[in-house]
Amino acid sequence: MGNPTRRPATYEDLLAVPEHRVAEIIDGDLYSFPRPSSLHSRAASRLGSRLGPPFDEGVGGPGGWIILDEPELHLGPHVVVPDLAGWRRERLTELPDVAYFTMAPDWICEVLSPSTERIDRLKKLRVYAEFGVQHAWLVSPAMRSLEVYRTTGSLFALTATHADSESVRAEPFAEIALELAPLWAR
Repeated sequence: MGNPTRRPATYEDLLAVPEHRVAEIIDGDLYSFPRPSSLHSRAASRLGSRLGPPFDEGVGGPGGWIILDEPELHLGPHVVVPDLAGWRRERLTELPDVAYFTMAPDWICEVLSPSTERIDRLKKLRVYAEFGVQHAWLVSPAMRSLEVYRTTGSLFALTATHADSESVRAEPFAEIALELAPLWAR
């Protein structure tokens, strides 16, 4: 049983976190992390730069997506910030000019860091599935791996794992071959 005198974290608590940290609210608890390491940022940036042209812009691929880096998501009482998120254009026809999104994305990607992996796996994946995110990727620069998940009911099920320098076709972006090696490049 939790502490009955503890109040749930508020958005004002989140806004009070220094700007050099990333803050999220999950299950009423405020989490604050340092900005990601360079290897974390590199993997997220490279992944976004490879998915953006074919899926967000329709260059060399089918288009049909809006893909964003670190969007703030307000999913019920939770405030989470995935490293990447994508909405199918049939659901989000135009990118709104907003500070945060209340519509869950269709796909999220979390790049794992030692300081965030436990929260990403044990708390955020559950929140994403609960609010209807259909696909999730967990990218680990330390393990040089990509884990691909799909919702089944209200939970995520692991559908594939890839590593090192593989070329993969991973849902929901299986229309292109994604080279993993550039994600780990130093």
